[in-house]
Amino acid sequence: MAGLTVGGVPSRRQGLSRRRARRQRAFRWVVVTLLATFFLLPLLAMLEFTTRGAGGKLSFDTWRLLVDWRKLGETYPDLWAGITDSAGLVVLTVLLMLVLLVPTVIWVRLRLPRLRRVVEFVCLLPLTIPAIVLVVGLAPVYAWVNYFLGGSSLTLTFAYTILVLPYAYRAIDAGLSSIDVRTLAEAARGLGAGWGTVMWRVVLPNIRSAVLSAAFLAVALVLGEFTLASLLNRSNLQVAINLLGKSSATMSVAVSLAALVLAFVLLLLLSLVGRGRRISSVGRGRRRRATKETP
Repeated sequence: MAGLTVGGVPSRRQGLSRRRARRQRAFRWVVVTLLATFFLLPLLAMLEFTTRGAGGKLSFDTWRLLVDWRKLGETYPDLWAGITDSAGLVVLTVLLMLVLLVPTVIWVRLRLPRLRRVVEFVCLLPLTIPAIVLVVGLAPVYAWVNYFLGGSSLTLTFAYTILVLPYAYRAIDAGLSSIDVRTLAEAARGLGAGWGTVMWRVVLPNIRSAVLSAAFLAVALVLGEFTLASLLNRSNLQVAINLLGKSSATMSVAVSLAALVLAFVLLLLLSLVGRGRRISSVGRGRRRRATKETP
């Protein structure tokens, strides 16, 4: 014990580690403060602009109109159409993406592991293609879509499903990588379950948080997409905001701010769902170990 304290080496090391920890905490707070300032200042400026009334007085008339759906539809019919079209696109895109991607990724992981790289390449390919190139390629396809399904903005569901594939695939693949899919499937098959039961009643409940992550990412992408809808002459929220900015800048900024806040809330819910899932998994693991250790 005496040798450990000669020259005050342990105390000196402890002092150095404490100072290093304080510097790291201070550096983290500085970085967080700078990032928060960088992101929050434009949002505060947008809020101030939308609440600026006549003579520079505080006014919430724009926000009252924004939450009054009936009056909003009468005053800004194009904006109302863009909001309803985006709501429909959100629902259809999430459903189509989950129906196509979840069974495919699970089936490839269980039965066709050699095709995993091929599926990953195909799903990540939209990240490497610029939006203008996608529009050039999709324009002839949408000529036939218009012929068979009409020119509704809801037909953008097919293009948005392609755009969301890279993010949704990564989320679902990470969820599958966090569990032993093959062991679960073999155990269920050994008990007489079919492949449909294995996918929907065994694997899917274990990747619920990953599926929710993919759905939230799809919602955020659909609400923020502008290029494809504009170049394909379709209506959605961002196209309506762009058109509204030419006639009512205040309402345009208010809707943009509301959309940004909604996307932030979705990402916050995503992080909370993932954290809650991890905490519950840890709790179940501890309870299992305690049960096994109890005589």
